[in-house]
Amino acid sequence: MIIGNIDAKDDHRTYKAASLMGPRSGTPSVVDSSDGKLIRIRPFHYDEGRDISELNPWKITARGRTFAPPNRTLISSFFLSYKKRVYSENRVRYPLKRVDFDPKGERNPQNRGKSGYVRISWDEASQIVADELGRIKEKYGMSAVLSQADFHGEGKNLAPSHGCANRLLSLLGGYTTQMRNEDSWEGWYWGSKNVWGCEPVGEMMPSGNLFPDICENSELLLFWGCDPETTPLGIDGHMASRLCYHFTSLGIKSVYVDPALNYGAAVHADKWIPVLPNTDAALYLAIAWLWLTEGTYDKKYVKTHVLGSEPFFDYVLGKEDGIPKTPRWATSACGINEWTIKALARDWARKITSICIGNGGPGIRGPYATEPARLQSILLSMQGLGKPGRHQAKLIEWNLFSAKYPLPYQGKAIPTPPHFAEVVRPPGDTTGGRYTLLPFQAEMPELRAVCGPTGTPPHQFIPRCLVHEAILTGHAEWQGLYTFNGPADEQWEAHEYPAKGCSRIHMIWTDAPCNITCWNDGYRFIEAYRDPSIEFMVAQQPWMENDCLLADIVFPIATAFELTDISEDTAGGIYTSIYRQRPACPPVGESVSDFEAVARVAKKISDEVYNAYTHNEISDDALVELFFKGSGVAHLDENDDFRKKDMFVMPCDPDIREVPPGLRPFADDPVKNPLLTPTGKLEFTSTGLLKHFPDDQERPPYPKWIEKGPSHDEALSSDRAKKYPLLCMSNHGRWRMHAQCDDITWTREIETMKIRAEDGYQYEPAWLSPSEAMKRGIKHKDIVKVFNEKGAVLCAAYVTERLIDGVVYVDHGARFDPINDEVDRGGAINLITPRSITSKRATGMVVSGFLAEVAKVTGKEMEGWKKSHPEAFARKIDHAVGTCLEGWLRS
Repeated sequence: MIIGNIDAKDDHRTYKAASLMGPRSGTPSVVDSSDGKLIRIRPFHYDEGRDISELNPWKITARGRTFAPPNRTLISSFFLSYKKRVYSENRVRYPLKRVDFDPKGERNPQNRGKSGYVRISWDEASQIVADELGRIKEKYGMSAVLSQADFHGEGKNLAPSHGCANRLLSLLGGYTTQMRNEDSWEGWYWGSKNVWGCEPVGEMMPSGNLFPDICENSELLLFWGCDPETTPLGIDGHMASRLCYHFTSLGIKSVYVDPALNYGAAVHADKWIPVLPNTDAALYLAIAWLWLTEGTYDKKYVKTHVLGSEPFFDYVLGKEDGIPKTPRWATSACGINEWTIKALARDWARKITSICIGNGGPGIRGPYATEPARLQSILLSMQGLGKPGRHQAKLIEWNLFSAKYPLPYQGKAIPTPPHFAEVVRPPGDTTGGRYTLLPFQAEMPELRAVCGPTGTPPHQFIPRCLVHEAILTGHAEWQGLYTFNGPADEQWEAHEYPAKGCSRIHMIWTDAPCNITCWNDGYRFIEAYRDPSIEFMVAQQPWMENDCLLADIVFPIATAFELTDISEDTAGGIYTSIYRQRPACPPVGESVSDFEAVARVAKKISDEVYNAYTHNEISDDALVELFFKGSGVAHLDENDDFRKKDMFVMPCDPDIREVPPGLRPFADDPVKNPLLTPTGKLEFTSTGLLKHFPDDQERPPYPKWIEKGPSHDEALSSDRAKKYPLLCMSNHGRWRMHAQCDDITWTREIETMKIRAEDGYQYEPAWLSPSEAMKRGIKHKDIVKVFNEKGAVLCAAYVTERLIDGVVYVDHGARFDPINDEVDRGGAINLITPRSITSKRATGMVVSGFLAEVAKVTGKEMEGWKKSHPEAFARKIDHAVGTCLEGWLRS
């Protein structure tokens, strides 16, 4: 039996991973089912059927208080309500074909996203895709097929939500891969790596034992663009929230620097300092100026641990350009009063301080985000980075990049089941197969046979943030990003598309259909997908949303709740576990696993290809057993809990506190414990940038305040601001995980998720301050348009004092619901984000801190759209779910 669907038993319970990160770990939940239906989803209790003391629970004791793990998992609201997602009116229940797409006649690519779909059989759908692969291969070669197979998605391991098609494409002779840009770490990856090394993403590493050290020593925590009550929810649950409450109980002060009083600030902040989006660099420079002029930085540490401080200090003091970066200078840029900047700088210098981050945020994915990222690293260094209580601490993905486990200690690591499909395999790579194997896993013949190298690697790659430009112009050039999370040295390497001897893209196979709502310049992606050069596009996805609406064929995919699987929890911050996931319900409609969907195409090509792809139909149960053996922890399961109880929870390491906290070894002895920078020291002036790009004005050798440049002009001082006078901020949403969970009916009733306007439609909220709303005659719940030169996105006004003036705030990830080619009703704000990458030689995306305007939508304007585009308003909109499958079906 190939990986696929198994009918669920009646009246039973199983475990499911609370993970929306694609093929990786997930906190376990308990799912109760009856009569083949999901009944409820609840936390998993570690003390059910086991003695907690046997797990040797970790604890952090400091200042007379103890922080210890809870006895249950802390899953988020959208996991507790995930059955509404499984049974959503937006589920793809059977294969679909675009109504005016004829593979043997007119293809009408210009109508993608407009024309609707008809139901077809699996036999017809898989045959069309197989035929198109053969036609494209013969006409252009396999490099003409672009595989879009990178994060995020449901956490699946046996049949990953991303990359199953890559195995087939490799067997057919290779493909072009979409390389995920560093979307959650843009500024740190392209900036901070050049200050402190800290592979792989530029956030401070290693991070073992940070939180015990913070609890013992820190006096002040700066939550910089960090929301511990929002960003971790789709990945780790609420453990970060509990830790923040504990910080407060210890008397550690929390200051939040953010354009909005975010959800974390609302419950944890001792002080909120609102800063204009993408102006953090000016604030950091002003703080540095005050420390330099008042002598309140760690001079001895800088002398022994830092290289290239003098040019940077000269710039801060104004010796280079004649402009001292004073608090008064910074005020006009960042919107913070001079005395507040001074108070923040002095408090930071006086107290033992750490910065808390949580990925993303307005400061790290904006224009020239390398500069505030580098400055954050530099300011931490000026106060003795790595000394007791002085760190950059991450409140998300507790163990994603740690060398040690478990958290909050982040102690000794455990291997995990092989789980990555060929998601980001670079051109020329011969090590990747269906999964990326650890060395000890590669030594297991039976595992290597299933998951080892297969076929031809990709011929070329395109960064995800440049796919639209590559398609529309036929050419693209960029630096770095040869691999996802690749080493710093890759940033100096130049690449181009098409690669030598390769074709342009003529077919797209996507299992990550969210570019128009989560990536840069979504309207440009729509234009690219409609380009005649894209002769065929197939999507596989459980839900009919976003990029699926532009596909020619859509495969119905089963959710994780309908499948057999294995998962591990190495990121929840409570206990480490590995567990079997049994089906909680039968598949919805004709949906199958991602792996089975691709296998059906392979079967249409030939029996030989099918057998190579499926490894002769190995069963789900055999794969679960094989993956458990390959996890590296099977020998520790002395009571056979995994096989008897479907859950093995690993005891914590009793010697965990022996792990040095963070960069303490470097702080203690920088010679014996060098960093991963070229010199081994903290580089305020980057030796790499000096060597490779000394004249780069958009990412100079030491960080600067870059208000505008050749790539971006998105500041309030711009001439463009006369027409678009607001800075648009776009963050992770509290009620969904990127583009996932926008259709959960329970959370859609919350005003910060959706606002039902007078016309009955549930609009995405657009936050405005009372004064900005008043200037425009806008009231709470009014239908508004957020717009710039690229187009408009309709929202409903959420008028609140939780946002600084000069800003409009819309979460990314809402579902695309087009009225026409320039107006979207669904609130997909990334449609109007900038096209250009982070800077000329930093290949990241810019999706926050860009110029826009907000205006009330008048009745006359809405009636005009209804009259000119009646088909957009004739589509069925489910009262509770919003956009739905039925709205796109044609008889």
